[in-house]
Amino acid sequence: MNSNDASSDYPLQLLRHPATPAPVVSTIEARALFRSDGFLELAFRLRGDMARLLIPTLPTEDRKLLWEHTCFEAFVASVSDTAYREFNFSPSGQWASYAFSDYRLADETAAMIDSPQITSRLFAGRMELEAVIFPDALLAGSRKLLLGLSAVVEAADTVDGSHSYWALRHPSPRPDFHHRNSFAFELVKPR
Repeated sequence: MNSNDASSDYPLQLLRHPATPAPVVSTIEARALFRSDGFLELAFRLRGDMARLLIPTLPTEDRKLLWEHTCFEAFVASVSDTAYREFNFSPSGQWASYAFSDYRLADETAAMIDSPQITSRLFAGRMELEAVIFPDALLAGSRKLLLGLSAVVEAADTVDGSHSYWALRHPSPRPDFHHRNSFAFELVKPR
């Protein structure tokens, strides 16, 4: 996938991992683009039975556990390096970010980042979340990036498991958003 595939305002389709049922979610679509000022703008639209989903509206005590509930995620990697960043965005407005030097290898030397701007809206039959990431939070020195866009969705009343996992691509038998082959969208930073 590349940034020229734009066919709508949400041109990217997230796919449900086949091992996780999601009877109350119809689709999850996304968009990612660089603004002219260098900020990365992400947007997600989830369609489904919103009354049967658990949507966080209040902050949790531990931002490191946002992925345990409904949240949207972005993984940003350089085409030419193993380092990558992970960003988690909750509908409650909370966020978390992590730096890795390689597959699941935390990079404790990475600098703290400015808080992204997050907007979340809930409608009958859909939820939309937008996040804007400051340029300093992204990998320096690389213009061509690979993005892995994903979502964890928590249902309130399903029998076969309450979480479903969605991503642009699922290269593993179990959900693994950190897998490099799931970083399936190429995006070029503006000059």
